[in-house]
Amino acid sequence: MQPTPLVTLNQAGIQVSGKWLVKDVSFSVAPGEIVTLIGPNGSGKSTTAKLALGILKPSQGQATRRAGLRVAYVPQQLAIDWTLPLNVSQFLQLTGALSREEIHDAVDACGLQSPLDAEVRTLSGGEFQRVLLARAIAKQPELLVLDEPVQGVDFAGENALYQLISEIRDALNCGILLISHDLHVVMAQTDRVLCLNGHVCCSGTPTAVAASEEFQTLFGLRAENQLAVYTHHHDHEHASTGAIQPCEDHHVG
Repeated sequence: MQPTPLVTLNQAGIQVSGKWLVKDVSFSVAPGEIVTLIGPNGSGKSTTAKLALGILKPSQGQATRRAGLRVAYVPQQLAIDWTLPLNVSQFLQLTGALSREEIHDAVDACGLQSPLDAEVRTLSGGEFQRVLLARAIAKQPELLVLDEPVQGVDFAGENALYQLISEIRDALNCGILLISHDLHVVMAQTDRVLCLNGHVCCSGTPTAVAASEEFQTLFGLRAENQLAVYTHHHDHEHASTGAIQPCEDHHVG
């Protein structure tokens, strides 16, 4: 029997000042599943995540969450005054006190090498992202939402963080909703992908099409041994006016 989804969007959308930020989005996230949202800037990825979290109320459709759902959210940007003498231990507890055991378990799970008394402003991009993940998982969330979790990290660090995200999913059996503008995160560790451009353009599961000409032309093959492409099924196309119109033939690409 399939587990009850942690969160479900059904034809959900949000309209602001007469403009649809995102419309007709349907998907769910189950325990132990990684779902990735991709798309260009302004395509509605973060808005969709906020609908799923209940931060935004849908103008159409429904957004439902499992009762009592424990959620952790790692935002794309944090407003921090880096002149403050803030160490790792203090940062981990900015939004709530943690026991010594919770701190050490989260730090160990995220492979953090920096000592707890190290100042956050001295950390590398990769170490800071691990601190963010440690803070997010310290309370054992059932749903983990990650908005661009590898920003400011070099390519080798990206692969390490993607692997860490997969390990967190396995250890906690939590659902993960991951937002990325970089298709390579999809290739690394995702179970299901939704491509947004104000609505769901296409969706699918990872497949072995990394060698497709269309993919190589658009995205390149930076980490071929890590890549596994999802199938891109389109049932519509965008007219020059921005209107959505059905395609005569479905295609992959």
